[in-house]
Amino acid sequence: MKKLIQIIGAWYGAKKIGGGKCGCIGTVFVFLILYWIFGYVLEAF
Repeated sequence: MKKLIQIIGAWYGAKKIGGGKCGCIGTVFVFLILYWIFGYVLEAF
């Protein structure tokens, strides 16, 4: 369940931050960074 929350949170954040401004590669890059950050945040709980 944590992985699903991690993926959905990273996808939503990448869509909001990188959507349209920096193209597809930028959105994927933002997704990977947010996925990594959410991993650390969810491990704290």
